[in-house]
Parts: sequence; C-alpha cells; structure tokens
Amino acid sequence: MSVTSSQMPAGAAAPATPDPELPVSPRAASTRGRWAGWWFLGPFMLVFVLVFIAPVLYSLYLSLFHTQMVGGTQFVGFDNYIRAFSDGAFWAGLLRVSVFLVIQVPIMLAISLLVALAVDSGRLYGRDFFRISIFMPYAVPAVVASLMWGFMYGTRFGLVGNLNDFFGWNLPDLLTPDFILLSIGNIVTWEFVGYNMLIFYSALRVIPSSLYEAAAIDGAGQWRVVAAIKIPAIRGALVVATIFSIIGSFQLFNEPAILQSLAPNAISSSFTPNLYAYSLSFAGQQQNYSATVAIIMGLVTMVIAYVVQLRGMKQEA
Repeated sequence: MSVTSSQMPAGAAAPATPDPELPVSPRAASTRGRWAGWWFLGPFMLVFVLVFIAPVLYSLYLSLFHTQMVGGTQFVGFDNYIRAFSDGAFWAGLLRVSVFLVIQVPIMLAISLLVALAVDSGRLYGRDFFRISIFMPYAVPAVVASLMWGFMYGTRFGLVGNLNDFFGWNLPDLLTPDFILLSIGNIVTWEFVGYNMLIFYSALRVIPSSLYEAAAIDGAGQWRVVAAIKIPAIRGALVVATIFSIIGSFQLFNEPAILQSLAPNAISSSFTPNLYAYSLSFAGQQQNYSATVAIIMGLVTMVIAYVVQLRGMKQEA
C-alpha cells in the first residue's frame, strides 16, 4: 500500500530523491573509467590468452612429459631439454638459420633501404608504379613463391635447365646442398624487400620538411642529406624491420618445407629448427620433444630480438 503526501505525518520530511544533475564523485568516476577501459581491452585480452598464452603454457606442459607406446605418458622433468642441448640435428639447424640470418637479413634490409630512398627522392620516374611493383611479391603466398622459384631453379624442368639447353651454358644446380641456402635466401629476399621498403618509406615521409630546408641552406648535397638526416630519422623503423627479420629467420619453415620435395638430398627433416619440430611431431610422433624444441627456439628468438631492441634504443637515445 503506497503512502501519499497527504497521509504523511505533519512535520515529517519527504524522502530524498537523487538529483540526476548532481555531479558524480571523482572516486566513482575513476572506478567507472577503469572498468570502461577493460570493456575495450577485454576482447583483445581474451583472444591473446586463447591464441598465445594458452598454447605456450600447453607446450611447456608437454615438454615436461614423454609419451611412449609401452608405459604411456610419464613425467620426465627437464630430460627433454637435456636431450635437445645434446641433439646434433637441432644444433645443426640452429647454426644454419643463424648463418642465414647473418647473411640474408643485412642484404635484404640494405636493398629495401636503397629502394625506399630512391622512391622518396622524388627523382624516380613512375614512382607509384615502381613502389607497387616492389611491394607486389609480398602479396604472393610463401607456398606459391617457393613453388615458382623451385620450378625456375630446376636444371631438368625449369628455367635454369632451359637456359643451359638454349645457350649451351653450364649453370650450377641451385637445388644442391652447396647452393640451397642461397636459393632460399633469394626467395625470402624477393618476398620481403617490398614489405621492408614500405616500412622505411613510411618513416621517410614523416620527416619534417624544415630539416631539408635547413640542409639546403647549408648547401648539403643529396648523399649528405641521406647520411645526416634521413637514415638517423628512420633509425626506429630500421630497428623494427631488423627485429621482424630476425624473428622471420628463426621461424624459417615454408620455403624449405616446399622445396624439400624438389631437393630431398639438400633439405633434410632437420634443415631448420621449425622444420625439425614439425617433422618430430607429425612424422615421428614425438610431440613432447617437438614442444621442447619449439620452446627453446622461442626463447632464443626472444632473447636475440630483445638484445637488438635494447641496442637500437641506446643508439637512438
């Protein structure tokens, strides 16, 4: 039964109702703001946990066990890691991708930087077409690129063989153990020069024009502008591209996996650590040891990328 104002005792105060126009306390507003931020961040955190944190934790869990037909799954602690550190096939693959990184990455980044500087100079005829043409190979899937280049490398069925037959040349077989790493490096460079060029070109476009005006007043030439203004200004982009390239080198998988059928004598199942982990898991049914190799490679990649980042930040500061 509701009580009206006429039924209330005389002198009794009416119940207070909140005024919607009154300001909210700073503490309540701060709490509401924090929760509002989590509403925006929540979907990303959920996906991040599902696709990154959970697989890493599961791989760590698998690496601590050993599964065999007789005896089932047993907890072995760090035995798999001890086995990996004494595994010659794993270390040979790690050395191979390290050599690949040291040689291929500087060449690729140097070509990308030169192309970006040429496009940014404004003196290149057909600049837009040239920029799109250089970037286009990045849009080609790695599987397609590997098959295409593998066909061209062939001495019996591909471009190299056709050139040998037509001109009477004796070009070397690029799918032999002596040249296979160079051949893979050529494919990766062809794929990612345009990607890194776009990173460098984007950084060059945000350099203040006042720096160029000051350089022109001082009489600086083009090479002086490049060395004193452009390259120092895009050092952050160089560090980012280097880190991405380091990660990509240690994760080398698609190109050797595709070329393996074309060059079985040159590419073994342990040619790279990632290919080794894949072969252990899907061909050798050694998921526990495969997870161990993947965890070790993840740690190696993370440490080296972090060191490069720290060094780049110090030079930039």
